[in-house]
Amino acid sequence: MAERPLEPARTGLLIVDLQNDFLHPDGAYARGGRSAPAIAALPARVRPVADALRAAGGWVISAQFTLVPGKGGAPFIAPHLKAMRPFLGKGDFLPGAWGHQLVDLLQPADLTVEKVAYSAFYMTRLDWLLRKAGIDTLLVAGIVTNGGVASTVRDAHVRELATFVLADGCAAFDQAVHERAIADLATVGRVVTCAEAAAMVAGR
Repeated sequence: MAERPLEPARTGLLIVDLQNDFLHPDGAYARGGRSAPAIAALPARVRPVADALRAAGGWVISAQFTLVPGKGGAPFIAPHLKAMRPFLGKGDFLPGAWGHQLVDLLQPADLTVEKVAYSAFYMTRLDWLLRKAGIDTLLVAGIVTNGGVASTVRDAHVRELATFVLADGCAAFDQAVHERAIADLATVGRVVTCAEAAAMVAGR
C-alpha cells in the first residue's frame, strides 16, 4: 500500500489485456459471442489516466494476452482456456496481428509485454522493464478483474511495488465477480477510481 506522494516519472499505468481481440466488435471474443458492456466501456474510462500520466512524464504499459502459434499457425492454448473459450483458434491473439494490439483509444504504449497466462509478470520481461525504467509504482487497469488483473496485482505486491487498482478501470463478465475481486485486492493494493488516479498524477 502506497502512502508517499505519487511521482509520475516512477509510475506506470499497467493496462492488462485491453486488446482488439477482447474488446472490438470484429475481435475474437465478439465473434465467439463473448462480450460485456462493462468491458467495452473501459478504454474511455482509462484514457484520462493515460493522458494525465503521459503529460506528467509517466509511463503507459500494455500487457497483451498472447496465443503463441505452433506448427501450421495453430496456437498453443491451455486446456482450461480451450474448455472455456472453444471458439479461439488460428490467428486469434497472434503476436503482431491487429487482434493482438492494444485498442486504438489507449495507444501508444511506451512499453509492451506479451503474456501467456493471467499474470503480466509470469514468464515475461515486465519486471526487468520496470527496473530499467525506474518504475516502482503501478496503476493497474484492464480485464478481467478476477483473472489477469488480480494475478498481476498480487504478483506486483510480492515484488514490493506500490500498486493502485483502478476500480472503474477494470471489469469482469459478471459485476458481482468484479466487485468481489476489487474487495479482495484492497488487501494488497490501494483501490481508487480513474478520476482519483488522474488527479493524483496531476498532483491534486
